[in-house]
Amino acid sequence: MRIVMFYHSIISDWNHGNAHFLRGIVSELLARGHDVRVYEPKDGWSFNNFIKEKGDLGVRQFRRVYPRLIGIQYDLGTLDLNEVLRDTDLVIVHEWNDPELVEKIGAHRARKNNFKLLFHDTHHRSVTNSRSMASYDISNYHGVLAFGDVIRALYLKNGWTRQAWTWHEAADARVFTPLPGVEKEGDLVWIGNWGDEERTEELHEFMIEPVRTLRLKAKVYGVRYPKALKILEDAGIEYGGWLPNFEVPRVLARFKVTVHIPRRPYKKVLPGIPTIRPFEALACGIPLVCSAWHDSEGLFTPGKDFLMAEDGAEMTEMLHYLLNNKRKAREMAQHGRRTVLARHTCFHRVNELLEICKELEMPSCVDSSSRAGAER
Repeated sequence: MRIVMFYHSIISDWNHGNAHFLRGIVSELLARGHDVRVYEPKDGWSFNNFIKEKGDLGVRQFRRVYPRLIGIQYDLGTLDLNEVLRDTDLVIVHEWNDPELVEKIGAHRARKNNFKLLFHDTHHRSVTNSRSMASYDISNYHGVLAFGDVIRALYLKNGWTRQAWTWHEAADARVFTPLPGVEKEGDLVWIGNWGDEERTEELHEFMIEPVRTLRLKAKVYGVRYPKALKILEDAGIEYGGWLPNFEVPRVLARFKVTVHIPRRPYKKVLPGIPTIRPFEALACGIPLVCSAWHDSEGLFTPGKDFLMAEDGAEMTEMLHYLLNNKRKAREMAQHGRRTVLARHTCFHRVNELLEICKELEMPSCVDSSSRAGAER
């Protein structure tokens, strides 16, 4: 198939978690022989911040990890859809795009009617700010890829689309893998952003206070921390700045345990959607403790893949247990990794995408891969 994708960025994941899954999906599609092109807006805010942080060196590092991935930058005012979408079989447009672009591509599809068009939603706005979703005209799209059952059901209930499929995020098993032999330099690492006031209280309860109580050697990475730096310092937590996502396996390998602390919207109104970080951590084989979230879609087996803490006291107890029980920590990490490799890699998600293409009766939907497994 010839596939064209419009996303905010594939090169930059600076405060842009959608790039994680996108890279894995595109890598898998390319490995199976499909022609995939990703378009991202010129002067996108994530890419600009990526350049400020890492400069050309960051781009070169990205190219070393993902030599086949290219982001084609465009200007919305001069974008020639006739040229870009010529001979295309499938187009996927992510919801972080400009509403004008979303509408233009839909109108182009309605006129030409020579490709299938899907809208991809990986955010909580459809629940927490549904009014903003009204600015997207997807009436000419064939359907929606939603990263959780709650989102899928909402699109159908509100009549925003006629068809929708649940398409969970997943780990890129080519990049996210254990790195044995790396010397440990600390106890706990957390990778995530501080901002938006969506989990400030949770970070205090489930990370900062347990680290302080247990006197752990801990380090955090992410953006939007300026107001929190003094808080981290007082708790004895080192701040590592922003970390390009392809460096995460190397960092996780240097610590004994990590935590997942969902933002409030995901816990309260989007049960069953853990976001991509737990998939990646489990793929890397590090013991994981989560602040409580409801796995309503049965993605994992809490207690075997990871531990789940209802409050800060329980988080403190669980961290102490894992850090002092190497055998249990190792067994749980191995179980979690097996679960990801069996069900939650980009290999599996591409299989799901191809099944959706067959449902849409795409004659060009041919999977040229003869591989039978996700761990390669």
